[in-house]
Amino acid sequence: MESTTEKGIDLFSDELPSLGEIKKLSEAVHSSERNLIAFSERLEGNLSQGGTKAALAQGIGLFIVGRDAEAAARLAKAKDCKEKYLYLGYALRRIKEFEKAIESLDKSLEHGADALSVNLEKAATYREAGDSKSARKRLDGCRNFENVSAEYHYQLGRLEESEGLYEEAMENYRRALKLSGSHQGALFHLAYRCDLSGDEESAMEYYEQITSGSSVYVNALLNLAVLYEDKGEYIKASECVDKVLEHHPNHSRAILFKKDIESAKTMFYDEEKEKKKDLRSQILDTPISDFELSVRSRNCFKKMNIGTLGDLMNITEAELLSYKNFGETSLREIKVVLESKGLRLGMALEEKESVEGEGEEGDDGVDEAQEILNQPVEELNLSVRARKCLQKLSIRTLGELTKKTEAELLGCKNFGVTSLNEIKKALEGYGLELRTLE
Repeated sequence: MESTTEKGIDLFSDELPSLGEIKKLSEAVHSSERNLIAFSERLEGNLSQGGTKAALAQGIGLFIVGRDAEAAARLAKAKDCKEKYLYLGYALRRIKEFEKAIESLDKSLEHGADALSVNLEKAATYREAGDSKSARKRLDGCRNFENVSAEYHYQLGRLEESEGLYEEAMENYRRALKLSGSHQGALFHLAYRCDLSGDEESAMEYYEQITSGSSVYVNALLNLAVLYEDKGEYIKASECVDKVLEHHPNHSRAILFKKDIESAKTMFYDEEKEKKKDLRSQILDTPISDFELSVRSRNCFKKMNIGTLGDLMNITEAELLSYKNFGETSLREIKVVLESKGLRLGMALEEKESVEGEGEEGDDGVDEAQEILNQPVEELNLSVRARKCLQKLSIRTLGELTKKTEAELLGCKNFGVTSLNEIKKALEGYGLELRTLE
């Protein structure tokens, strides 16, 4: 582990490194697969050492390599000090024992831990526990550090992002960067939010700032590669993935991504086919007001919140006729409009009933299954590339996603095996899968 010994950082020496040095050690360990393996081997060789002093270094080492439950158990046996309770709090937070994590962070204060750092970590813990109220209360107590602490603005941004206050979150990430231009967390989350909001140029600029440093920030490199590929800059996309593979040669996502990029270079793009898809979407989004309908029909549709041709595909003839003042004349009028576009009333409902009918297991089972299918695809926490594909295909719920086949997803421009496997794995977590052709 050359990168760590050059800095003279040895976790298992007689004197424990400072908190800042431990953070640098962790970054160095995760900078390459070789470093991680070397550190893990060193850690294993020290786990047999007894005593509370050794338990402290062992617990921190286990946390660094991601063995969080073991880290918590080992740290519980370590000597009392701020390092013990801080890292015990971090480990407990990772394994979602949030109340115990808060207790441990509080104990670190009793042993001299920095109050601002601890309160910000407690805010992060409450946020991850889904307790926004307590997180905001904790951050309100740190308001004296507004325009002083980059980490304060970063944590405030993370909380606002979790609450859906995206503009406010982005502003706090920018304020964090004004105070500390190299704040990796603020750079990454600002880049990610820019990407999701469609500001790809700014996203690329922020990702490039992260990746220009000596550290290998894998997620930033892969997200940047996606943006380069979308712009058709395949060489730059390959360079990003190559940098990941240079330091993490067995990174499964990067390996598949590399294959996708190579395939994209020769991928045939059927422009005519895509135009037809776009045309159909445009037809479904056509406002009812574009057609010369009777006043009665227009008023009925307005009261029923039916605004587009697509809305009509989710309602049956019987439902329309049951509405006050909507009669056979109005029904014939709208059927003529739909037929001219190759559509008919209730088309979308027929597809839904077909899918639901296959899995009926009693009312409770159907209700529970439908609840899952109605969940938004955002719940899958997909990568940027996968999200963009689902947006292009107008897929909004898990149910809509399960109606697609692998071939349909792979037919989306720049969507490859990496994203396909990501979506399949995410669906498996809900007991769902993509549609297969018999």
